Amino acid sequence: MKPARIAAYAARHLYLYKRSLPRLMEVFYWPLLDLLLWGFVSVYLAKYKGTMPNFIAFFIGAIILWDMLFRSQQGISVSFLEDVWSRNLLNIFVSPLSPAEYIASLLALSAIKLAFTSTVMITLAWLLYSYNVLTIGFSLIPLALNLIVMGWSIGIITTALILRFGQEAEVLAWAVALLFQPVSAVFYPVSVLPEPLRTVAAFVPSSHVFEGMRHVIATGALPLDELVWAIILNALYLGAAIAFFAWNFRSAKRKGLLAKAGE
Repeated sequence: MKPARIAAYAARHLYLYKRSLPRLMEVFYWPLLDLLLWGFVSVYLAKYKGTMPNFIAFFIGAIILWDMLFRSQQGISVSFLEDVWSRNLLNIFVSPLSPAEYIASLLALSAIKLAFTSTVMITLAWLLYSYNVLTIGFSLIPLALNLIVMGWSIGIITTALILRFGQEAEVLAWAVALLFQPVSAVFYPVSVLPEPLRTVAAFVPSSHVFEGMRHVIATGALPLDELVWAIILNALYLGAAIAFFAWNFRSAKRKGLLAKAGE
């Protein structure tokens, strides 16, 4: 056992953090997100001191709906990364397949995967906790669709970033969606957030969806104002995400980055 060799190999990995933003995220990003999310959950629970109504419905329903957003994003990002890992990206884009057709195929693949994973989650929630997500009623459909569209927007943006910055940025496939979780008010109402974060939450479609979900569980009525805001924001963000991908694709093609993907 030579301390010098041990220190040298450890230093080799530490030097990677010097100019690597994705690696620095491991040190700062994840602890910050955990602290924000569970800190706000604790504040919410402390407010009710064990007397919160519909506790199970709020939390399990929120978990199922959040998973729909996350899996819809993953269905795009991870499928794209599979092409990067197998060094197949260049082969795809020298074929007649256009970038628009490629994105459309990723959206279709995401929808298929989401159908299977959501079915598994809903079934397990029923078997393990006697929770029937269908008790939310038909209001679940527009709420879930808005989360799926938001997940697609995040997935397209993540894919564009990985395309632009290379495989080193693949951590973004898991990190970007979770960035929105604290301000999405998944497990607590927007009113729990500090004032600056409430302003941010107003421009996040998922916060309107989860506020709508809690309103539906509590009253049985779908708040149309929350639904309309979610639809408007999603339409804007999806259009911006597609334009962002197109811009990054042209840049990557011009700089020859497609040939280097996966290296």
